[in-house]
Amino acid sequence: MHKSAYEQMELCVKEYMPASGRHRVVDLGSRISPNQSLTHRGLLDGRDVEYIGVDVLDGPNVDIVMPRPYRIPVRSRTADFVLSGQAFEHIPFFWASMMEISRVLRPGGLAFVTAPSRGHVHDAQDCWRYYPDGFRAMAAFAGLELAEAYTDFPPMKGIRFDYAAIDGKRAYWGDSVGVFRRPRRARRRVWEYAVRELTVRYANRVGGVEDVPLPEPVAGRDRCGRATPAAPAGPGAPTAPAKPSAPSTPTAPAAPLVPAPSPEARPGAAEPVTAKTDTKEA
Repeated sequence: MHKSAYEQMELCVKEYMPASGRHRVVDLGSRISPNQSLTHRGLLDGRDVEYIGVDVLDGPNVDIVMPRPYRIPVRSRTADFVLSGQAFEHIPFFWASMMEISRVLRPGGLAFVTAPSRGHVHDAQDCWRYYPDGFRAMAAFAGLELAEAYTDFPPMKGIRFDYAAIDGKRAYWGDSVGVFRRPRRARRRVWEYAVRELTVRYANRVGGVEDVPLPEPVAGRDRCGRATPAAPAGPGAPTAPAKPSAPSTPTAPAAPLVPAPSPEARPGAAEPVTAKTDTKEA
């Protein structure tokens, strides 16, 4: 993940996670590449936590590999916190993943999600950008409360965003941050269970977008919808920072669901965590 997204997650941890007590933390999309070290696990140093890093691919900082891309292999209502950083833009059917986050959270548990609101199309599969209203929609669909939602929007120039004034080093990706809470009192439990199970099972059946090829571009619009190299930036234009490598599909081994963080250091050792993987309602 780029540095500003890491710092946004750090703020969420400091603001919402008590320093005392033991917490069970699930990190959705925890894998990093071998030349990186920034992990959410590192944000929890000094706290008494059971950290479970889950990802569709094995690798550094992964404790449990997800057999299915839209089923978190953790029992229902057992996580105090769920973290997911810079993954949701690469998840084709993010509403299914959000319902899974709701399922694994304990009543009163919190989820911290960061995702970009802007930035160039990167990697083979880049589906979405997010605003606070998008987080409101996610909370409504998954039966969650929204404790906080904001976006690092560009500076304003009159009634428009001044994109040329963006800090290309730190603010290029425009982080959006959502803090979600599972209600302490169950709401629409039967409906939520039925809709969630149908949604998650169908999402796993479809898998991803690989069966829908991108159409050939219309003449004169060769770059429309494609991650082609950008034209040379003019004077004063922000330079796009490197974005981590992302997956092409959440179902193929060569296409992880979650992109690796941007290279900034070396990975720390990940201690295996043994967790029950029964996902049925308790």
